[in-house]
Amino acid sequence: MKQLANSDIIVFFIYFFLVAGYGYWVYRRKKKAQTTSTDFFLAEGQLTWWAIGASLIASNISAEQFIGMSGNGFRLGIAISAYEWLAAVSLIIVAVFFMPIYLKNRIFTMPQFLKTRYNETVAMIMAVFWLFLYIFVNLTSILYLGTIAINSLTGGQNFHWIMIGLAVFALVITLGGMKVIGYTDVIQVLVLLAGGLITSYIALTVVSEQFGYGKDFLAGFNHLLKTVPDHFKMIFDKPTSASSQQEINHYSSLPGMAMLAAGMWVANLNYWGCNQYITQRALGANLKTARTGILFAAFLKLLMPLLVVLPGIAAYVLYRNGDLQTQMLTNGEFREDNAYSAVLGFLPAGLKGLSMAALTAAIVASLAGKANSIATIYTLDIYKKYINKGSSEKKLVWTGRLVVVVALIIAIMVNWQDSLGIGGKGGFEFIQKYTGYISPAIFPVFLFGFFWKKTTSKAAIAGIIGGVLLAVLFDKFLPGLAGHDTLIYTAYPTGTGAFEIPFLIQMGWVFFFTSLLIIIVSLLDVKGRALGNALQIDKSMYKVTPGVTAMIIIVLGIIVALYIRFW
Repeated sequence: MKQLANSDIIVFFIYFFLVAGYGYWVYRRKKKAQTTSTDFFLAEGQLTWWAIGASLIASNISAEQFIGMSGNGFRLGIAISAYEWLAAVSLIIVAVFFMPIYLKNRIFTMPQFLKTRYNETVAMIMAVFWLFLYIFVNLTSILYLGTIAINSLTGGQNFHWIMIGLAVFALVITLGGMKVIGYTDVIQVLVLLAGGLITSYIALTVVSEQFGYGKDFLAGFNHLLKTVPDHFKMIFDKPTSASSQQEINHYSSLPGMAMLAAGMWVANLNYWGCNQYITQRALGANLKTARTGILFAAFLKLLMPLLVVLPGIAAYVLYRNGDLQTQMLTNGEFREDNAYSAVLGFLPAGLKGLSMAALTAAIVASLAGKANSIATIYTLDIYKKYINKGSSEKKLVWTGRLVVVVALIIAIMVNWQDSLGIGGKGGFEFIQKYTGYISPAIFPVFLFGFFWKKTTSKAAIAGIIGGVLLAVLFDKFLPGLAGHDTLIYTAYPTGTGAFEIPFLIQMGWVFFFTSLLIIIVSLLDVKGRALGNALQIDKSMYKVTPGVTAMIIIVLGIIVALYIRFW
C-alpha cells in the first residue's frame, strides 16, 4: 500500500476530529480538572467502570501489539497469545488482592506506596528509575513503532512529520488530564476493536480466496489450522540435540511449561499491578468501580490475539505461498514486524483509513497514558516533595503539563535517528527485554510489601539493587561463567555463536533469588522489623461480590478452554 485513497483520508480525519472534539467537550464540561492535581492526574471519582476498563486496554494496546505481536504471530504463532490470556488472569489477581490495598491506603502513585510501606529512600530510588524507564524505553518505543507503522501505510516518505503528528495528537489529549484520557480512550478502544476485527476478517478472507475456497473467512481460518498446525500450539517442547535452530529460537522466546512456572507471571503481575502507567486508571475510583473496570479489561484482553496475532499467522501462510514478498521487506531486508502492515494492503479504500485510525488510536492512547504517568510521578513524587513543597494546586497541574511536553520532545529527539536502536532489535523484543530487567527485581518488593509484614526497608533496597544486578548476570554473563547446562537452567545456542538462557526463565530465577534475598535481609534486620508496617490492611476488603465472582469464573473458564483447545 503506497498511497491512501481520498476516502481513507476522510475516514481518518473524521476519527481525529471525533476524538479531539469529544476530549475538548469532556474537558470543558468539568473545569475542576483544571484546578486540582488529584483530578488532573487521577480523575478522582469521575471515571465509570467501563471507562476504566477501556482506558486500561487502550493504554496497553499499542504499536507494540499491532506491529510487534503480529510479527511474533508470523514467527511463533498463537503461542505469543500467552502474554494476553495470562494477562487476563493477572488482572483478576490485581482486582481482588492488589487494588483493595491501594485504595484503602489512598495510594495515588507507586512511589507513594513504597514510601508508605517502606521509606522515603526506596520511594525516591524508584521514582527516578521509573521516570528514566518510562521516557527512554516505553514512551520512545511506542512513538518509534507507531511512526514506523503509520509511515508504512502512507507510503514511507514522511517518517519525521508523522512522529511529530502523533506526539502532538497525544499532547492534545494528555493536557486535558486523566478524565479526558479515560473517556477518549472509550472511543479509541471502539475504533481499535472495529479496525482490528475488520483487518482479521479481511486477512482470513484473502487466505480463503488465495487457496480456492471463495470469500469465506471461516474457510480461511480452517485452512490456517490445517496447513500450519505448529502455529496453533500454545506450549513449545523443550529442544533436544536433534532440534533445529528455528525450534530452539521458538523455545527461547516462549520456553514451554517453564515460562508458566514464574517468568510470565512476574512480567504480567508487575505490569498490571505495580505499574503507575496502568494502575493509575483505577486509583481514583472506589473499590467496586475499580474492580468491575479491571475485570472488564480482562474480558477485552481475551479478544486481543484475534485482533493482532491472527493477522500475523495469515501473513505467514500467504508469504509461504509466494505472496507479500515485497511487503515483508524493509530496505531490502526481511522483517517479521511488517506482517500487520502487509495484511492491511488487502483492505479496500475507506477500510484502510479505518484501520489506520485504529492503529493511531492504539498508539495515541498509549502515548497519552504514558506521558500522564510520567507527569504524575515527577510532579507528585519529586517536584511537590523536594523542589516546591508549598506549590499551589494550579502550579502542580501546569508543572505536570510542562513535563508532558518535555517528555514528548525528548522522545522525538531520541527517535529522530533511532538512537536506541529500537528498529534493529525489533519493537516487542526491545520493550520486553529492558522492562524485564526491572520486573523480577521490583515485583518481589511490592509482593512482600503487600503480604509480609516483616519485610523491611533495607530488604527492599537490597531487592531492587540485587535484582537488577542478577538480571544482568543471568542475561549477559552466567552462561559463560557457569556453563551452558546446569541444575537450574539450560543455555541454548542463538545461531550466532553465542548461548543464552531463555528470557522468561531468567526472570523466574531472578524473581526467586531476589525474593530469597529480601527474606534473608528482613530476618537479619531486627531494628527494621521493629519499625512496623504503615499500611492499613483489613482482610474483609478481599471479599468479592457474587457478580464479581461470576465475572472471574467466566474469564477463567474461557482461558482454560482456549488452553485445552490449543495446548
